[in-house]
Amino acid sequence: MRVLMQVTEVHIKLTQSMEDNLRAYCYIVLNDSLVIQDLKVVEGAHGLFISMPSRKVTDRCHQCDCKNHLRARYCNNCGVQLKKGCVKYKSDGRPELHQDICYPINSAGRIYLESVVLKAFREEVEKSKQPGYICAYDNTGSALVEV
Repeated sequence: MRVLMQVTEVHIKLTQSMEDNLRAYCYIVLNDSLVIQDLKVVEGAHGLFISMPSRKVTDRCHQCDCKNHLRARYCNNCGVQLKKGCVKYKSDGRPELHQDICYPINSAGRIYLESVVLKAFREEVEKSKQPGYICAYDNTGSALVEV
């Protein structure tokens, strides 16, 4: 299978906290023409992976039509008690509270994106170990890694 997209830039911002599994924020540029922001590098049970941009799933109030988080018990707008939401569950039983807004549609695309982003992440981690390291992302809004 041929990958038609080419990642032409990767911008990495390492996180400081080791308390959670989030290791970095990043965005990528495809074919010098399309930016995908809000990717995350996450440490999972089986190693590093990228998390695609997502949004919280909401449900509407039956009385005022205001959007509310799926776990909300009362409407944020009118205060009425909400009916049980239409929460969908993953195969492992966890509720689906977020929905990806951008994602690869096949495994070849995901493997390509992960390999490029994780390579750039590892390079940024190595740079961060050097004396006097200053994240270029903080100074200029990006930490460009040529691909």
